[in-house]
Amino acid sequence: MDVLTRDYGIISVGEESIIRFDDGILGFEGYHNYILLDDGSGGSPFKCLQSMEESSLAFVLIDPFAVKPEYEIELDEELTASLDIRDMKDVVVLSIVVVPDDVSKACFNLKAPLVINARLRKGVQYIVDNDEYKVRHYILDELDKGKRESPTSA
Repeated sequence: MDVLTRDYGIISVGEESIIRFDDGILGFEGYHNYILLDDGSGGSPFKCLQSMEESSLAFVLIDPFAVKPEYEIELDEELTASLDIRDMKDVVVLSIVVVPDDVSKACFNLKAPLVINARLRKGVQYIVDNDEYKVRHYILDELDKGKRESPTSA
């Protein structure tokens, strides 16, 4: 089927590409079907989650582990049951990114990541029970912190 996207124009997608968020995404609970898009380079940690129901609704996402390797979340039994997670290799975790006019202030949400069962194409926005993680973590600050904390080679 052809889908009009916010950032990529009209693209063709198969039913097997649709990810279902039964509860929607916080603030957008009325939209349930999305597709995950990237620039095709394979090297970028960024992706786009495009609504199938509203062409102007798309979220920029990032792999939180690419920016904050020590990021950890524990998936509770209720979540693993609701997404029918049987093998952790099927789990994809992505964070929503906010990109303001000043791109250097781009931030990502570690408190409420998207957790997706890639095998069944089911997702949920999961609230992490950890006060260390906030709704706004600045990407450049986290990358800079990672450089300072990683050992340097002589």
